[in-house]
Amino acid sequence: MNSSVSLLRAESYDRMALRQSIEALLEPLGGMEAFVKPGDRVLLKPNLLTGARPTKECVTRPEIVYCVAQLVKAAGGLPFLGDGPAFGSAKGVAQANGYSPLLEELQIPIVEFQGVRYETVSKEFDHFLLSKEVMEADVVINLPKVKSHVQLTLTMGVKNLFGCVPGKMKAWWHMEAGKDADRFGQMLVETARTISPNLTILDGIIGHEGNGPSNGEPRELGILAASANVFALDRAVVDILQVAPERVLTITAARKLGLCPELEDIEFPLATPKELRFEGWKLPEKMMAIDFGAPRVLRSTFKHLYIRFIKEPMAAYSTR
Repeated sequence: MNSSVSLLRAESYDRMALRQSIEALLEPLGGMEAFVKPGDRVLLKPNLLTGARPTKECVTRPEIVYCVAQLVKAAGGLPFLGDGPAFGSAKGVAQANGYSPLLEELQIPIVEFQGVRYETVSKEFDHFLLSKEVMEADVVINLPKVKSHVQLTLTMGVKNLFGCVPGKMKAWWHMEAGKDADRFGQMLVETARTISPNLTILDGIIGHEGNGPSNGEPRELGILAASANVFALDRAVVDILQVAPERVLTITAARKLGLCPELEDIEFPLATPKELRFEGWKLPEKMMAIDFGAPRVLRSTFKHLYIRFIKEPMAAYSTR
């Protein structure tokens, strides 16, 4: 997998300036045309965590999605937007965060993710359910927001793909793997490896620091990042924020699986992480257990729901 990561300084969400920045960001990677061919159905997968805090930079900014969608259409692609928010529907969360006028202007539909079983590289996670809409898209463009995270330290490109796991299954994974942080990190990495996004473009113009993914505060960071290799992109961003990579579960798991290149093995055709390093990025004040410290009765309930409504019905689907 190509380990080139394009980085540049960007300060504005003004749509004209932002489009120019994204075009410059993608130029060393071959432009949008290197990823999208005429007629391709292109999933745009932002971070649509919640509609409850629209001014706190908890989600990927709609201007990012708008400009990327313009470039997809210019390349002849057919963009559509989808996500599996933690709370509510993709359409509802997008509307609460100001997406609707921009999506309507470009006539971009929003899809709600549905779960199907897909084969994974690791047989340990062969009971994955991933969204049909993601796996059947011709191109997946991953559009994460850089945020601190009370369970994972940071959330970037790899973690954003957890939104491609259907809602009930997300809850199950927090219960099933949350008691073992390393296993949870591996599950996130296996999710990213299975989806294998064609392109990741990270929104770091304004990040979300502190007690994220939703209860922190906005922080001007001033960066955009893009790569065909989501693991290399995350590794570069960790260095920009000056966070020890071993503190980030997804980085640690990707290293163990041989998926995460080190900085010296990554090509930086524009700016380097060292040139963009940021001082004083705030991590969570206190880390939280991944399984939320749920009592045994709640774990049992989730297990019942998993078997009754997810595992048994999905067994009827063919493995892709």
